[in-house]
Amino acid sequence: MPAAKPDPVMPRPTLVERAPVSFELFALSRELHGYGAELLLRLGLHPGQELILMRLFDRDGQTQAELQQAVGLDHSTVSRSIRRMEDAGLVARARAEHDRQAFIVSLTDGGEALRRPIAEVWATLDGLATDALRRAEGADFLTTVAELERAYATARRS
Repeated sequence: MPAAKPDPVMPRPTLVERAPVSFELFALSRELHGYGAELLLRLGLHPGQELILMRLFDRDGQTQAELQQAVGLDHSTVSRSIRRMEDAGLVARARAEHDRQAFIVSLTDGGEALRRPIAEVWATLDGLATDALRRAEGADFLTTVAELERAYATARRS
């Protein structure tokens, strides 16, 4: 008989026994982010770059400031991400006609080609959540969140 696989759910430190909801949400977020990052890296993207691309899918030709505000990241992070995406051939930047200090960011064919793969990443993450929620139906909140964490952790480690 093969040995049982260890439970992928992060062990709960005794220090957080008085904050189980917060810790469950933290652990879930950690696994969701980690697995999402792995899926994005397979596409050659760093986490956060997909958010910029999705904003451009909705409306191409935005300023860096608009993108920064839309994705809720700081200026240097957005600037660095856009520079990397430009180097990778996913976006192009040009000075704005209305403001010579502003840059307009537009999709290239390479960036547009990621529309479907990015949608598939989100569909994969959503499918795992939906399946885990079905398995946990009727369970209490903490059990349900742990089931969601387990789903992402298992997918991430497989």
